Amino acid sequence: MDKKQARLRRARKTRARIAELKMVRLSVHRTNGHIYAQIIDETGSKVLASASTLEAEVRSEVSNGGNVAAAAVVGKRIAEKAKAAGVETVAFDRSGFKYHGRMKALADAAREHGLVF
Repeated sequence: MDKKQARLRRARKTRARIAELKMVRLSVHRTNGHIYAQIIDETGSKVLASASTLEAEVRSEVSNGGNVAAAAVVGKRIAEKAKAAGVETVAFDRSGFKYHGRMKALADAAREHGLVF
């Protein structure tokens, strides 16, 4: 099992647990150059809000999309968009990535701006 397959296995287990809880989830994906966050409804079929380092507003604030500062900005934006969509409580789906570095920065920023998980 290579590194990607191990990450996807961890992601499947986490998503199965979140599906049992029937909660809205904050799904985060990262690449070397960017970080993406989505608020997905209980059924997993509809995206309620999304934010990423590809957005023009985020790009104007940060020079590099693949660092902790960019992740914090995306965390702030996703929390604001979630509140606008009427979502306050979510389950954090880190997509099998370690809760460390950019994942931690995004989660902390989202919590600071009112998202509960």
